[in-house]
Amino acid sequence: MSPNEAHDDHSATASELDFLRIDARALRGLAHPLRIRLLNALREHGPATASGVAERLGESSGATSYHLRQLASYGFVEDDPTLGKGRERWWRAAHAGTAFDSDLMHDADPEVRGAMGVVLHEVATIHAQELSTWLGTMHEWSREWYEGSSLSDFKIRLTPELSRELAEKVHELIDTYRGRVPEGTEGSAVVRTHLHVFPRRTD
Repeated sequence: MSPNEAHDDHSATASELDFLRIDARALRGLAHPLRIRLLNALREHGPATASGVAERLGESSGATSYHLRQLASYGFVEDDPTLGKGRERWWRAAHAGTAFDSDLMHDADPEVRGAMGVVLHEVATIHAQELSTWLGTMHEWSREWYEGSSLSDFKIRLTPELSRELAEKVHELIDTYRGRVPEGTEGSAVVRTHLHVFPRRTD
């Protein structure tokens, strides 16, 4: 997730992706660290009960149940009727990804800008945690997977227009790899790809 991007389902092709473009109201509803983690968990691991996702995230089922209901009220998650049995309530992500309008970062309402900051900082934290997990476990993967991974950074002088063009071209390249490897293919794995493109002051 980013101001004008989306966190998406790795299993879908570009044409199949279903993004929810949110407004200021929905942004406020998402702006809580646990809600962002819950939504991320449902998209990454599929439907779950409040107690199941609580165990995965190390939270209480009371907290996850409350925040799942809040997410549902803003359209981020929904009941999964195919899995519910009796009083057991299963939740699933309502969309493959969440897209943000960059105008929200410059909204006249400071609460909206603050909510955007909460969401983006939590997403950045999740990215850092995922990278840290890889670095701590990469010795468990084959040499081929290690050689197929990358940890790189670049410094390039650009204009805002060229920076946007760069990001869009990387996204287009990633889209060309969607759907090329069917789920369950021997030797395959879900590959996490983070993209951070931003300016830095040098004075």
